[in-house]
Amino acid sequence: MKDKSINLQRTESLLKELVPEALGDLSDSRINSLTITDVKCKNGKYDAKVYFDGNDFTPQELKEISKALYVANSRIKSYILNSTGWYKCPDFTFINDTNLQSINKLEELFAKIKKND
Repeated sequence: MKDKSINLQRTESLLKELVPEALGDLSDSRINSLTITDVKCKNGKYDAKVYFDGNDFTPQELKEISKALYVANSRIKSYILNSTGWYKCPDFTFINDTNLQSINKLEELFAKIKKND
């Protein structure tokens, strides 16, 4: 696998800080306190996948959150452009991070194994 450039890593790190700030400025209570777990950019900063922690939500709530994030996409991009001075902001795709669920399940299994010893 090809290593990411330093500039791309910096971009991802900056977006990981700025996207929660942009969400916090929105008036929608469903999305303004979402935990952003990771941001992955493609080369050239044209597309970014933003992963959020959706473990505490039902499937119906996740659908509503996804719709709200889609609607807020342009406002998030405007916030980031104003904060960074970039001439172009990536298009964001928001994805529920299911890795956290897997980690929690593994931790529960390890706790059960330890308890049985």
